[in-house]
Amino acid sequence: MQQPEEENEYFKLAAQFINQTNRNIFLTGKAGTGKTTFLKYIKEHSPKKMAIVAPTGVAAINAGGVTIHSLFQFPFGSFLPEQQAADALSEGNFIDRQHLLKRLKLSSAKRTLLQELELLVIDEVSMVRADLLDAIDTVLRHVRRQPYQPFGGLQLLFIGDLFQLPPVVHEQEWRLLAKYYSSPFFHHAKVLQEAPPLLLTLKKVYRQSDDSFIGLLNRLRHNKVQSEDIRLLQSFYRPDFKGEQKRGFITLTTHNSRADKINQEALQQLPGKLYTFNAKTEGEFSENALPAEEKLQLKEGAQILFIKNDKGTPRRYYNGKIGIISSIEEGEIRVKFPEEEEELIVEEESWQNVRYKFNKETEQLEEEVKGTFSQFPIRLAWAITIHKSQGLTFERAVIDASESFAPGQVYVALSRLTSLEGLVLSSPIQPNAIQTDEHALSFTKSELEKEELLQQLEEGRQQYVHHLLLNAFNWGKISQHIGDLKESLEDRKIPLKEAARALFGHLQSRALEQKKTAEKFHLQLEKMLPLARQDSYSKLQERVAAAVAYFKASVLKDLEEPLASHLEDLKKQGGKGKKYRKELIALTSLLKKKKRQLDLILQITDGLQKGTGAEHLLHQILEKQKEVSEQVKEEQTKLNKKQKPVKGESQRLSLQLFKEGKTVEEIASERGLVPGTIEGHLAGFVSSGEIKVEELVSEEKLEAIIQVLEKAPAETSTSEIKAMLGEEFSYGDIKAVQNHLAKGLTESEKGL
Repeated sequence: MQQPEEENEYFKLAAQFINQTNRNIFLTGKAGTGKTTFLKYIKEHSPKKMAIVAPTGVAAINAGGVTIHSLFQFPFGSFLPEQQAADALSEGNFIDRQHLLKRLKLSSAKRTLLQELELLVIDEVSMVRADLLDAIDTVLRHVRRQPYQPFGGLQLLFIGDLFQLPPVVHEQEWRLLAKYYSSPFFHHAKVLQEAPPLLLTLKKVYRQSDDSFIGLLNRLRHNKVQSEDIRLLQSFYRPDFKGEQKRGFITLTTHNSRADKINQEALQQLPGKLYTFNAKTEGEFSENALPAEEKLQLKEGAQILFIKNDKGTPRRYYNGKIGIISSIEEGEIRVKFPEEEEELIVEEESWQNVRYKFNKETEQLEEEVKGTFSQFPIRLAWAITIHKSQGLTFERAVIDASESFAPGQVYVALSRLTSLEGLVLSSPIQPNAIQTDEHALSFTKSELEKEELLQQLEEGRQQYVHHLLLNAFNWGKISQHIGDLKESLEDRKIPLKEAARALFGHLQSRALEQKKTAEKFHLQLEKMLPLARQDSYSKLQERVAAAVAYFKASVLKDLEEPLASHLEDLKKQGGKGKKYRKELIALTSLLKKKKRQLDLILQITDGLQKGTGAEHLLHQILEKQKEVSEQVKEEQTKLNKKQKPVKGESQRLSLQLFKEGKTVEEIASERGLVPGTIEGHLAGFVSSGEIKVEELVSEEKLEAIIQVLEKAPAETSTSEIKAMLGEEFSYGDIKAVQNHLAKGLTESEKGL
């Protein structure tokens, strides 16, 4: 496929809305229009700090993100958007706002992460319930300290297709939830009634090219099926389609038990040896989120499908491609595809279970790999459930929808196919089985025409430029960061504690003064911005330039310089207080970022005064942000190297303090280390002769250790030596004596 942003106007529009505005977007489109491709594109090309979530573990792994519950640490239960009496909550597993926030268990790092997010993507949103979305809104408003802003001011991108599988809600839950929601679908959440997302539909179909088939699928989606459509579908009903005729076909059915039965029966009927391939799991990986079989059982001749796209070039297989196991030898699996001559050797693939964290030093959102799951990216493919077939593409399929139970199932099944030529029905499709949820249908009617979308885009750009200007004078983060550090000082063992108390008293006082001034200017800006065009932004540019000059000077003099001086004093303390220094460096980075942000808005106001359009202006800002981001990474790399002690420096500091007459315990206390570490440092200097063994070990202990070492075999470990000697002997004692003996042996060999 070509670069989608170059050939698909709605794809390009959606990307512009995400990157150049702060609008919430619902990106939808029928099966095969590139929603997954769009998600990957945004992940790679958006400058915003983003996280991806999905309602299920498997969906999250496939999207390259995390589950909604893992990001927000929600307690289990249905969310009620209005406060409830205690007895109402006790009737079932329900929680309201008060109970949700009370039971919320978010670490400091997770709260920082949610505060720093600029874009949250919810994939497979058709399966997300309205009450869950309201719970997300409740937590974000609370954590981001923006109680009157939907989602706490965070931009959301919803991706999914409401015509596919709906959210699951049990009857007993719905009896109470129905008092608050028109339907379980996400778009009926209270927060989206307050702030509806902009609906954008990807229209170009990549999976199918047959216009008549595409037309049929469109009528299925919109409950406009005609009698001739039913007759056409019934013509593919072939109850006698069995055995070898099914080679290359996959059966799509409604229930897991039915799909498993078909696969196991077909596998058992094959002759030959049964091979089992066990997956490899490293780190954390939930059993409920496994993207492939934990125990993959195969035989030669088994029909399989690939469950991942090939990363190589050219692409040899794709997610949903069906093949036959041609041979299995010494753990090597070969696959043959119909109408292709060359066999493919299947290689193991890995899936990652990630978590998000915010790096305070680089001001970047990072993915940390918690665990990996490795397995061959294939599964038995005589049958699969319609639910698990979402996102897959098949050239030939047998559809068994006789027990279709959810709106959209027949549509999902049919839309997996590339054309009607590959369709076989094992049971007739009844007209009443072709159903689309009316709530989903009505929501799609809110889509704007292209001209209106372009107008909304331009307005959104202008609002986003204003948002960037206003946000530059938000001092809350700096003030909070300083306040949190000041509060933590009393319970910590850090060097220069009295100096730290004085410093943070000063920093907090100055930061609060700056915050008050920034809030006043923020209000002035809000009044100026709507009228700024009248004088071609001249007054705005003048006022912003003066404000930037004032705040940059104030940050440098009142915050940065005292902080830098304190850091210099800390360096003289050697390796003590590493975590504390790291936190101070993170605060320094935050202050530098604020100054860069102030420089950036000068560029914005200069551009506005010169008549630069919002689109071009935002493009310039993006390029500048990329440049700054690279500079920050380089600065941090240099800083880390600078902060990292030279090899042996820590040991030398212990030696220096020992020579000053301090005991091991005193050195350990002063340096914030355990006595065993100090003993290890000092024992190393016995080898060099800078410390005599008698300075570390008493004569009585020295003799006892030498006796045990002389009798023990050479391969005896230090732990075993210590066990022979007893608890009164430390590892440091033993190491010092070993180094003493080794030094003597070396000198003897040299003839000294």
